Amino acid sequence: MTALYKTIMAERIKLRRSPVWLAFFCLPLISAFFGTNNYRMNQEILQSEWLSLWTQHSLFLCFLFMPALIGTYCSYLWRLEHLRNNWNSFLTAPVSHFALYFGKLFQGVLMTILGNVWVFFLYFICGKLCGLNTPVPKAALSWFLFGTLGGIVVCCIQLTLSLWIRSFAIPIGIALAGGIGGMLITNKGLGCFYPYSLYAIGMRANNPNMELPAGQFLSGCVVFILSCCAISVWKLKRGES
Repeated sequence: MTALYKTIMAERIKLRRSPVWLAFFCLPLISAFFGTNNYRMNQEILQSEWLSLWTQHSLFLCFLFMPALIGTYCSYLWRLEHLRNNWNSFLTAPVSHFALYFGKLFQGVLMTILGNVWVFFLYFICGKLCGLNTPVPKAALSWFLFGTLGGIVVCCIQLTLSLWIRSFAIPIGIALAGGIGGMLITNKGLGCFYPYSLYAIGMRANNPNMELPAGQFLSGCVVFILSCCAISVWKLKRGES
């Protein structure tokens, strides 16, 4: 436990004064701005108040902005290790390979959770600015919980990609492409089998009344998370950058 704690604290120090915090605040803010503006311009059509506002907030957020944001977190978490000879120093740390990986995973998951908290805070504030005086739907808690789980899947995928790919930008590009592809795959009913669709499915993107296919969704999340963790730890044990 001491080793795990030390790796978590080490990764937390790396994120202090990090430029990724700018993306953390700005990307959901931009998404909320466009979603709210679109809702206000189409209120004669979008008459379900909070539910309608959510359809506008969630569509681009889930398939575009959030995958890119999570990809940015994960690329940054591996960036220092891929520079110069830092990889050798990282692997010779007096802790297990699992602890090394878990330190990064913990920070990536934490930032994913905080990112979703920020998304829902913006949703609430924007709803009030639009004059919505009815209570926020109780279903929003389900959107948050399942959406966060889907976001953790994206985080695990991106951590694995950023471990294997030395470039900072390429994994972010893959996240963007994956999110856009997720829109097409979700529309075909295959989203639970595609990692970049799980966040949008959990958040009920553009369809807040959708019944969640809980069994397929949870199974997909577990398979992708465990597979990515196993692959990443195996890669670290090989000791190759």
